[in-house]
Amino acid sequence: MPESESDKKQKTNLLSVVKSILAAGIGVQSDNNRTRDFEQGNPLTFIIGGVVFTLLFIATIATVVGFVLSH
Repeated sequence: MPESESDKKQKTNLLSVVKSILAAGIGVQSDNNRTRDFEQGNPLTFIIGGVVFTLLFIATIATVVGFVLSH
């Protein structure tokens, strides 16, 4: 019995989404992972994850700079 197109598509799990967002955020995302994300992933998941990653990154940088300048 041949596999249907929906059977070939596998959902990405939370760990792979987080790894992909972190790798893309620092600029080391591999072409194979990027292709997998575009083919199998839900765009909304990556958009929300990217926004959260960006906000956490900015908050971390602001905290470190504030700490360094206060001492």
